[in-house]
Amino acid sequence: MVRWWWFGPDVSRDELDRELTAMARAGFGGAEVSYVYPLGPVADPLLSPGFLADLRHAADRAAALGLRFDLTLGSGWSFGGPHVTPALAARRLRWDRREIGPGPLAVPVVAAWPGDELVAAYLGAGSLQEEPDTWTPLSVVDGVLRVPDGTGTRVVLLATTQHTGQNVKRAAVGAEGPVLDHYSAAATAAHLRAVGDPLLDAVPASLLGSVFCDSLEVYGADWTPGLPEEFARRCGYPLLPVLHALAADGPESARVRADYHRTLVHLYEENFVQVVQRWAAARGVPFRLQGYGTPPATVSSYRFADLPEGEGWGWTSLTQTRWASSAGHLYGRPVISSEVWTWVHSPSFRATPLDLQGEAHDHLLNGVNQLVGHGWPYSPPDAPGLGWFFYAAGALDDRNPWWDAMPGLNAQLTRLCWLLRQGDPVADVAVYVPDEDLFAALGTATGGSLDLWQEARRRIGDGVPAAVRRSGLDYDLVDDDALATVPPDRYRVVVLPATTTVPAATTTWLGHVLAAGGTVLRVGSTVAVGGAVDVAPEDLGEALLAAVEPDLALDPPSPEVGSVHRRTAGADVHLLVNTGAADRTLRVSPRAHRAWWSLWDARTGGVRRTGRVGEPVALTLEPYEAVVLVLTDEPPEPADDPPPPPWVGARLLEGGWHVSWAEGVERAVDLPHVWEDDPDRPPGAATARYRADVELTAPTPGQAVVLDLGSAEVRDDAQPVHVGMVGPSYRAAARPPVGETARVRVNGLDCGVVWAPPYRVDVSAAVRPGTNRVEIEVAGTAVAALAADEHVAARAAASEERHGRRFRMQQLELATATVRSGLLAVPVLRTSGA
Repeated sequence: MVRWWWFGPDVSRDELDRELTAMARAGFGGAEVSYVYPLGPVADPLLSPGFLADLRHAADRAAALGLRFDLTLGSGWSFGGPHVTPALAARRLRWDRREIGPGPLAVPVVAAWPGDELVAAYLGAGSLQEEPDTWTPLSVVDGVLRVPDGTGTRVVLLATTQHTGQNVKRAAVGAEGPVLDHYSAAATAAHLRAVGDPLLDAVPASLLGSVFCDSLEVYGADWTPGLPEEFARRCGYPLLPVLHALAADGPESARVRADYHRTLVHLYEENFVQVVQRWAAARGVPFRLQGYGTPPATVSSYRFADLPEGEGWGWTSLTQTRWASSAGHLYGRPVISSEVWTWVHSPSFRATPLDLQGEAHDHLLNGVNQLVGHGWPYSPPDAPGLGWFFYAAGALDDRNPWWDAMPGLNAQLTRLCWLLRQGDPVADVAVYVPDEDLFAALGTATGGSLDLWQEARRRIGDGVPAAVRRSGLDYDLVDDDALATVPPDRYRVVVLPATTTVPAATTTWLGHVLAAGGTVLRVGSTVAVGGAVDVAPEDLGEALLAAVEPDLALDPPSPEVGSVHRRTAGADVHLLVNTGAADRTLRVSPRAHRAWWSLWDARTGGVRRTGRVGEPVALTLEPYEAVVLVLTDEPPEPADDPPPPPWVGARLLEGGWHVSWAEGVERAVDLPHVWEDDPDRPPGAATARYRADVELTAPTPGQAVVLDLGSAEVRDDAQPVHVGMVGPSYRAAARPPVGETARVRVNGLDCGVVWAPPYRVDVSAAVRPGTNRVEIEVAGTAVAALAADEHVAARAAASEERHGRRFRMQQLELATATVRSGLLAVPVLRTSGA
């Protein structure tokens, strides 16, 4: 699917129809509508009758095209708007320390800002340099804070609750207003009445795939009215006498902080996630959630959503995608989605099909099986220049010159997503998320954050998941709530990383793991578990393989080759992906005991080779290539997509090439031909046609003929490919021989389009004896047009003048940096033996 940005919202039905049709033709499965900031005048604000009628029209058109249609339950992020009153808005604690001398004080309590409220005050002997050891609550009488007499320097600690002040980011017209309090059921219900009900009254559940909540980004929200009562009810002691423990270290600080932040998690789950899920169920539609960020959400918080969704690439890292996929595996959610291409090859219009393929494969390796592309910007047909596009992220629509490659890429990704929904996931390792430790360390008052995923990644580090994955194994993140439902024999190894505290029930569960024959590895953990093995971080991979045989062993070890495993009653299915920019030749030994194997081509869906299980399976993976190894008990169907026989002839097509730009005059050209170095290239040109006439003899029967455009080369950049870009921007670390896609025609016959290694096109059916006309249509990116588009800045300035600053365009100055387009290598015509 794609996230479909409606700017304003300001749309026309003809353009909605055109874009939905273009999505369907490109092979996307649907659209998730997201209503964001305006780029022009808005006649129909969010939730107006005109907007809702347009939304229903789009839903009907999507259904007619066979596309899924999802709705975001609010504009921008996080949820909020004009319906959020001060009583329902997100709140936070603000801490103020004042050093005072001896002598009594009477301080009038005056709100510095509307909504501010002093909730607690404390006095301690000491100074700002010598922190007090103990704190005494101070009372407020008749609006005056009373500080008693003292004998020396003291510190007054004030806890004030106030509105976070955060308003909806990137809000559409009509959606402006405060972000709601996600710990308040009343605030959630008010939002659903004001926004959710009108949306689903306009678009019924029969037309919807899901309703959606984007990532939690309620900055600094750690308070809600009624929190002291909820804390006391859940934790068994009053909050206000010990609230100072959140901001000052003391003997009880860890316990209070853990109890406090655990309470916030439960309030978020009960008063936001469950309220939305019940509402969605009553409306007959699933609830899809990106459950990470602030409020602090645990892995198990996902159990109250129907469809977990992640975000972020990095198959050997602890990503938000792994946070979501682990929850899906733990709680039996068969479909696990991920927001993909969020910052791909920033800025907009720089992303290539190879970038999209590489990052998508990375998300699949993280355990997801539904991709939501970020995203497709709605753009009016009369918008000048390149038109409308999002302030950041890829612009993934048919304005990209390389769009001919999208149907093939989507077909490949669709079949892989389908395949990874079959059977059950196989993971041998559980990596424990030490929630209790993290709860005790959360909080902005002590320099931490409120993002549990972020703190878990800091605590566990990326070394643990990297060791698991590069050992040929896979893992799920598990937390204390999940262990109540996870059998102790589900995982063969449990890793305890940097853990100091676990609940008694978790200790008991770990004992059952050991009793069931499993292994518990402590990596920097001090938790006492009889039978656990202490392992140094650098020795974790070796310890894992001593405990369990690799699910998929690679010879030679190939750190850039990842795999993910599904098991059905009749088959074990392994997706193997080369995530690197160089090809890899290796031998693969699966652990699963089956009689037969077959190798499937992810690009075509065809079977390359089959054989009996015995010796390791030999294969070569091109850069960013995915293949599927299927193990069965029954003999597989014969190979229908076998590799060609060895090449016996190679003819370098060096001379006789001509190039013509769109609407341009054809001229002779030498290869390689780099557009950026060609002074005759028309400004902004992004496609070119290359032609050569080649004399050939007739191929013999059974002989294969391919046009080889060259090999990808590893980029020579000194830094990782995403450094210097906003966000975790993905960029393939390979320089292709064609920038960026090539459609090959021989003698007028279309032989296919290539966008990723191997850059070879079978022309066997098109060649003939004598003169053969070879045409290569090369499509680059739209970055030249982006760099020359003066309308982008003017449009942003006009929007800001009309609607205020709701966004900033990002990194447009990098539009053409490092770009190399054209036919960048001399093609070779290769022939096989008969």
